[in-house]
Amino acid sequence: MASGATEAWLLPLAVAWDLLLGEPPSRVHPVVWMGNLARAIERRAPTEGAARQFAYGVALAFAPPLIYATVTRMTYRRLAGRPSLAPLLGVPLLKSTFAIRALRRAGEGVRAPLAAGDLAAARAGLRSLVSRDPAGLDAPLVAAAAVESLAENLSDSIVAPLCYWAVLGLPGAVAYRAINTLDAMIGYRGRYEWLGKAAARLDDASNFVPARLTALLLVAAAVVAGEDAPRALATARRDARATESPNAGWPMAAMAGALGVELEKVAQYRLGAGGHPADAATIGRADRLVALVAGGAMVLALAARLTLLRRR
Repeated sequence: MASGATEAWLLPLAVAWDLLLGEPPSRVHPVVWMGNLARAIERRAPTEGAARQFAYGVALAFAPPLIYATVTRMTYRRLAGRPSLAPLLGVPLLKSTFAIRALRRAGEGVRAPLAAGDLAAARAGLRSLVSRDPAGLDAPLVAAAAVESLAENLSDSIVAPLCYWAVLGLPGAVAYRAINTLDAMIGYRGRYEWLGKAAARLDDASNFVPARLTALLLVAAAVVAGEDAPRALATARRDARATESPNAGWPMAAMAGALGVELEKVAQYRLGAGGHPADAATIGRADRLVALVAGGAMVLALAARLTLLRRR
C-alpha cells in the first residue's frame, strides 16, 4: 500500500499529533462521521420482528467498517506513490483511531478534584469516562471507576487500534474504530434488543486478542513502574471473567492487581478482592501505567508493521 519509509513515519507522526494537538474538531473527525453514518442507517431499522431486526443489525455491524476500510485503502493506495502526500491523509486518519491524550486528560479530570477533596467535581469528571450514573458513588468508588475505565479504554482506545494497524495497516485500524464505535452506539443498548447483537459480538471478537495483550503489557509496565507485576498477572488470571464483558475484565483485573487495589462495580463485580480502596493517588499510578503501555504498544506495533512490510 505504501512504502516502508512512509509507514515507518506514519505512527510516530500520528502519536505526536495526538500528544500535541489532541482530537480534531468534531466537524472533521472521522469517528464523528462514522457515528453519523451509523445513525443514518439505524434510523431506517425495522421496528418489529426479531429476525428482521437481527438481519438489519448484521448489515449495520459490517457495512460501515467495510465501507470505511475500502475507501481508506483505495484513497491511500492512490497516494502511495507520492510520499509527500500520503502522510497528509494517513497521519490524521491513523491518529483518529486512538486517543492517548484524551484518555489521560479524562483520568486527570477525576484525579485532581478528588485529591482536592471536591467529590462533586470528581463525579462530574467521571461522566467523561463511564456511562453509569456517578451521583451515588463515594470517593473510593469514584476512584475505582476511573481506574477501571482507564484500563478498559487503554485496550479499546490505544492498544487495539495499534494492533490492527500493525497487522492490516491503516484500513485495519479504521475498520476497528468503526466496529468499536458501532458497539458503543448500539451494542445491546440500541433501540431494539436484536438490532445491536451483531455489533456487540463483532466488537467482542475484535477485542479478544487486544484485551489480553493489554493485560500482559500492564504486567510488563508494572515491572518498569515498580508496581506488583506478579499480583497483576495472578489477578488477571483469577478475576478477568468476573465482568459481563468477555474482554474488559482482562485489563481491569491486571490493573487492579498491579496497583494492589480493589475495583468494584456494586452488585456486578469485584476485581482484586482484598486490595486497598482506590483513591486519587491510585488514579495517578494508573495513569503512569497507561503511559508506559501506550509507549510499549507503539514500539511493538511499529516493529510488527515494518516486519510484515519487509516480508512482502
